[in-house]
Amino acid sequence: MQQHLKALLSTIFRTSMVGYCLLVLQGCSSKEEKEKTVTPLVSTVTVDTTSVTTELEFSGMLEGISNIEIRPQAEGYLEKIFVDEGAYVRKGQPLFLINDTPYSERLNQSSASLQTALANREKARIETTRIQKLVEGKVVSDVQLKNALAELNAANSAVRQAEAAKKSAAISKGFTLIKAPVNGYVGKLPYRVGSLVGHNEPEPLSVVSDINTMYAYFSMSEEAFLQFKQHYAGKTIEQKIKNIPSVRLMLPDNTFYDQEGKVDLVQGQFEKSTASIMFRASFPNTGGLLRSGNTGKIIMSQYNKNVIQIPQSATYELQNKVMAYVVEKNNKLKSVSVKVAQKTALHYIISEGLKPGDLLVSKGLERLHEGIQVKVSNK
Repeated sequence: MQQHLKALLSTIFRTSMVGYCLLVLQGCSSKEEKEKTVTPLVSTVTVDTTSVTTELEFSGMLEGISNIEIRPQAEGYLEKIFVDEGAYVRKGQPLFLINDTPYSERLNQSSASLQTALANREKARIETTRIQKLVEGKVVSDVQLKNALAELNAANSAVRQAEAAKKSAAISKGFTLIKAPVNGYVGKLPYRVGSLVGHNEPEPLSVVSDINTMYAYFSMSEEAFLQFKQHYAGKTIEQKIKNIPSVRLMLPDNTFYDQEGKVDLVQGQFEKSTASIMFRASFPNTGGLLRSGNTGKIIMSQYNKNVIQIPQSATYELQNKVMAYVVEKNNKLKSVSVKVAQKTALHYIISEGLKPGDLLVSKGLERLHEGIQVKVSNK
């Protein structure tokens, strides 16, 4: 009897526990379904046009207004180097001296040849004068006078030839002293005293860079160039360049150079390998801070009128495309692809995909997907 009672109680307990578990599971399921049916609340912004100034960045390479290779016009052993690498020199200041002994000898020879030619000319002049008097006295014939005049003309030609040879020898000797062609800074000095230098050396004696004005060269893609042509006023590229505002230079340490520059040149054709076109901006460099070979970023301000600007937080990426959610009239989400024309630190300027009046989800996109019903917190 007791065993039968225990079995009955055990059966009742198990049945109660099963029922309780079913009730718990049913309650959880109802709760989950209730959560699934909760309509998410989203923050939105209404798309509109605005005017905004953006900054375009381009990587640039700096060069002095002139970088002149110093190459010898005379051949010989390098006898003196008057400057050191990095020194500032002025136009006409001596840089190098090539041993001038052979050139001095040639100049001496040409000087002696000129003296001989002058003496021969004087001799021919005296002879011509003597014969002319004899002809006037009818002592000799005119033929002798003509011969004397021919000798005098030949002597004059010999003098001119000797003068030219002396001048050429003097010029060649002058080439042994190499002077700075412009004001600027001396570059690398690859040769030392005693080196044999000449016309055919692959490397110059040095480079003198005039850096009072620095050129910053930067490339612009085809798409950016088309936007540039559309954005700035002017019928020609030259006129459009004049309408570009002053540009700034960001140095490698992310500080700005203290003087602004001006875009003043664009090349005539695109570089085939990079599909880009080269621009040039000029920066004053009176303090000499900038040097040839420096790099930096050219910052170009651009005023954009009547454009669509949206927060970057209102977009997400999908398969290398920038996407956004638009709330339709039935409060359902529609995913749209947008084209970014420019970007700032926090915003995108959109050229395609949105229009004024669109209701755009502004943040919290990670919990949303296309087609769901949403509640709008602020229309």
